[in-house]
Amino acid sequence: MDFTFTEEQQAAVEAARAVFSGVAPDAVPSPALTPGAVADDVDRALWDRLTRADLLGLVLPPEHGGAGLDPIALCLVLREAAKVLARVPLLETSAVAMAVARHGSPALRAEILPRVGRGELILTAGANGRTGHDPAELAVTARREDGFEGGWVLDGVQTGVPWAQRADLIAVPAHSDDGRAVFALVPQGAAGLALAEQISTNGELFAEVTLDSVRVDDFAVVDADGAWEWLRQLLATGTCALALGLGEAVLAMTSRYTAKREQFGFPLATFQAVAVQAADRYIDLRAMEATLWQAAWRLSEPEETGAPGTASASALPVAADVSVAKIWASEGVRRVVQTAQHLHGGFGADTDYPLHRFHAWAKQLELSLGPAAAHEETLGDLLAAHPLG
Repeated sequence: MDFTFTEEQQAAVEAARAVFSGVAPDAVPSPALTPGAVADDVDRALWDRLTRADLLGLVLPPEHGGAGLDPIALCLVLREAAKVLARVPLLETSAVAMAVARHGSPALRAEILPRVGRGELILTAGANGRTGHDPAELAVTARREDGFEGGWVLDGVQTGVPWAQRADLIAVPAHSDDGRAVFALVPQGAAGLALAEQISTNGELFAEVTLDSVRVDDFAVVDADGAWEWLRQLLATGTCALALGLGEAVLAMTSRYTAKREQFGFPLATFQAVAVQAADRYIDLRAMEATLWQAAWRLSEPEETGAPGTASASALPVAADVSVAKIWASEGVRRVVQTAQHLHGGFGADTDYPLHRFHAWAKQLELSLGPAAAHEETLGDLLAAHPLG
């Protein structure tokens, strides 16, 4: 087995590092000192640099102007983005575009994907449902209506939708009359679409999206079997990549601080208690990394049939690997930032120092698309339903 990344994936990392090298984590007001959102818009200058570096087309099919890379490459780039708290909808835009490329109609792919690669479209997805705890597709109904030829009508609510006010299209999951999960690309400003401002834990502008008889053309609804589930799993895996990158940046920050901060005449890093805590967090990060690449690899592979006698027949579904990765990401990133705060002492809570920003982002990522407890429950259900021979 070869666990090394391909040349194309490594090139994507180098390009991402070059783009993110000039990004300052404290470029916007502190969420601890700001009553509302830290900014009204995404980082447009950074979005333009991502476009010029061809990173927005990284995972798009070559026939639509992209590089045709896989979820592993996306996660590698997201890992670099999180190290500087990049305020761009790279995960949401890329994940929705990949789901469209994988499951959308030819007309939808031709309409959406080239514009995404050129940086002309920002995409996002509502994956939290009405409460953040129930399956997102159950929060919205999608039905065909007499007199609206070739289209769908959506009703319901999605809460905590990132970047919704600035997105050109919102991927809204819904359930059809026959119980199938679909997702529709709803344009900004559609009749019956209402956005209520919400502020995320890290101070970013989110929205509660209400749909009141919103009409969507048939070609903008992706109703292929498993399409929404695959998109949701990709979003969760991308969140794990963000958590890993953030955790690595925080541990490096803590290493630098404890190496120069002295107590009793010696650097803190030379104390056994400090070294043991840092080593434990390093182990957390390596576990987060291993489970992340397992989930991203499973998502990158072709659809598994599970036919009798095949290897996939006895394997757990991809959802299990995604849940394992999210369990480690949620618990691991929380432990990393808590240890960092402890080892920094009072300095870690100083709003002139960036650590508190990473802490706020870590809490946001820990809970995004389900905390560890929710994924432990999912994993238990999957183990019960798929006994391993």
